[in-house]
Amino acid sequence: MTDLWLLPEHAWDRFAEHAGGTRMLTDEERARHDRMLMPRQKRQFLAGRLLSRFALSARTGHPMAGWWFWTSPEGRPEPRPAHYGVRFSVSHTDGLAVCAVTDGRPCGVDVESQPLTADSAAHVARFLAPCERAELDALGPAERVTRTRELWVLKEAYLKALGTGMRRNLDGFHFSPRSAAAITVHDPAQPADTATGWWFELLRPTPRHALAVAVQGGRPGVVRRIDLNEPAGLTAPQKAPSPAAPTALSRV
Repeated sequence: MTDLWLLPEHAWDRFAEHAGGTRMLTDEERARHDRMLMPRQKRQFLAGRLLSRFALSARTGHPMAGWWFWTSPEGRPEPRPAHYGVRFSVSHTDGLAVCAVTDGRPCGVDVESQPLTADSAAHVARFLAPCERAELDALGPAERVTRTRELWVLKEAYLKALGTGMRRNLDGFHFSPRSAAAITVHDPAQPADTATGWWFELLRPTPRHALAVAVQGGRPGVVRRIDLNEPAGLTAPQKAPSPAAPTALSRV
């Protein structure tokens, strides 16, 4: 089961106020926050860190103030305390912060707000795998831009789940074409028994945002989406919805 929490930008400040603000950050996080020069950058950072704690607490019942994060040898942020067995991934951009929480499976989430132009899509495509570029070349101009954005968020989410980030070349692995029955990844760097053990979902949470979720060992459709549109009354994390009724997700 994967919990997917979405916090829109119009709710960031109220959410931060009710979730404890910078008081919830560690000394290192607070120093990093204070070094940021742009107010928008500070708001994004704070929203992401608080949302991560909120989502982890909602999953486990552990208090928000009790979480801190460390970086694994693979470069992936991991939560402490670890005895709850949960994993998480967070992403934020103009307009939206998102956090995915799993029951221990590696996961990654990426959200992008700025739509690509024909020129920027062509630039991004240069870094993709040859078969992906061939797929793009066969599409019309508008579809080519949309598909390039889909591949970008999928690759970001997958690399975040692996813990490598953008240190890997984007042409070293590729995704199945849009016409395929399911989204699959083909990655020669992964053992054969794990390369097919990934589940992916593409979402359009708002008209301007594209979002991808990657979960290793996940099962399609077992996702709970929780939208924090009105967090003013949330002074403590509430339990996520029952796993018996996962929220339907819309594909991009």
